[in-house]
Amino acid sequence: MSTVSTPNEGECFMRCLYGIIFALFSITSAQAQVTIDVSKITCDQWVHGKVGEIRSWGFWFSGFYHGRNNKVLIDRQDFQTNFNNLEQFCYIEKNFNVPVIQALESLVAK
Repeated sequence: MSTVSTPNEGECFMRCLYGIIFALFSITSAQAQVTIDVSKITCDQWVHGKVGEIRSWGFWFSGFYHGRNNKVLIDRQDFQTNFNNLEQFCYIEKNFNVPVIQALESLVAK
């Protein structure tokens, strides 16, 4: 008769733990390698979600614009108005190649 050894619960736990740790490090290191040159994000990329969720990027662009202009207060109504105007501008096909930051600068300056 041959005997078959089965792993005990401790061995299974450790294997699973090592697998989870390896997976987390793999995911983290893969994400850490992604960089985005925000100055080159075009209207097309932004409004079609090619660089991520558009509302999140809208907040980022707003913070960038306000920081660049030394503005520490953000009016929520102004943000929503500027966001809507930027989104409408960027949805126009002829504006697809315009960098979002350039579009924001020209829209907010009006």
